[in-house]
Amino acid sequence: MNAKYPLIFSFVLLLTTSSYAQKFEDLARTPPMGWNSWNKFGCNVSEKLIKEMADAMVETGMLKAGYNYIVIDDCWQVARDSLGNILPDPERFPSGMKALANYIHAKGLKFGIYSCAGSLTCQGRPGSRGYQFQDARTYAAWGVDYLKYDWCSDEGQNPKAAYKTMSDALKGCKRPIVFSICEWGDGKPWEWGNGIGHLWRTTADIRDCYQCTFDWGGLGVVDIIDKQAELQKFAGPGHWNDPDMLEVGNGGMTEDEYKTHFSMWSMLAAPLMAGNDLRKMDKSTKEILTNSDVIAVNQDSLGQQATKFMDMGEYEIWAKPLSNKEVAVCFMNRTNQVWKLDYSWQKQTMYFATEVNVHKKVYTVYDLWEHKTIGKTKEKLVKEVPAHGVVMVRLSQIKPAQ
Repeated sequence: MNAKYPLIFSFVLLLTTSSYAQKFEDLARTPPMGWNSWNKFGCNVSEKLIKEMADAMVETGMLKAGYNYIVIDDCWQVARDSLGNILPDPERFPSGMKALANYIHAKGLKFGIYSCAGSLTCQGRPGSRGYQFQDARTYAAWGVDYLKYDWCSDEGQNPKAAYKTMSDALKGCKRPIVFSICEWGDGKPWEWGNGIGHLWRTTADIRDCYQCTFDWGGLGVVDIIDKQAELQKFAGPGHWNDPDMLEVGNGGMTEDEYKTHFSMWSMLAAPLMAGNDLRKMDKSTKEILTNSDVIAVNQDSLGQQATKFMDMGEYEIWAKPLSNKEVAVCFMNRTNQVWKLDYSWQKQTMYFATEVNVHKKVYTVYDLWEHKTIGKTKEKLVKEVPAHGVVMVRLSQIKPAQ
């Protein structure tokens, strides 16, 4: 520092730091949407695969639907060089990460990568502990737009401090990078993650099943949903609860169960990170993942997470306030039998959205899976909710005739 101008230097440094911090805060104003390699491919990642997924994201209409991140999960890295720089697998990524990022960016997409707060990743590859600032600079030089940061080999670290270190490194690297905290919810990251990251995992890893639990911590869709019910106050523009990536299209659930999965992730204002093979989507998978009506609920600018408006045991009603004084409502059937819904809007006080008052105003009821108006709130909603399925609707006020 020039001793003659310490105050001027400090002021310029403050402005510069604030500028980059502001850019960090402006990221992920709606839940991120994209694709991640882990759920389908695990460690079997390569430059060829990632390029093909980028191609498919454009060709299938996923990009048009709002998905724009291509994220490589674990196993891309193999070592560090003599200077400590992280090295991608030269056999699987022969062109290097910068060239791959350029390819993805040329498609109108964004490039995401994975690391870990420990010394090793979950698959035993080099982690970022002790190299956070060096890795952040490397990612920025490569053109990385998104970092998923895991929590294996944590070696007794304090999670908030560990994630803040990488957050500070990203903020200082002069490139806006969305920061995904993958701490699995053990340290309650929703209580401290705002300002450190843009999203934080709330549970153990998802599994491609409707309802199941594993000794090592894997969870099915319903089990994950159950853990989100009290977390709505922690979510909002730029800071999201993350119930993990999507399993839609991976074959472990029925079409109705996948619709429940996608509907509830949208209601929960969760990141929508597809985890299937985009090159081989059947009609049902594509229609679920690109349902613009459901995605609009997820991406609503108000940024509120749904609350469980009514819990009737095996039947649940979730509600998510939307901008323009609208609301999305999801009727969720947890049973193996059809739920013969006969719902009176007039008998329920809509606590979930104070500006929505079905007692004094009339709203249209628009079915987000049938893509059509199915009634008004002055009438009962009579529908069959499939086993393990949902009925998801959007209420919009009918303006009185002039």
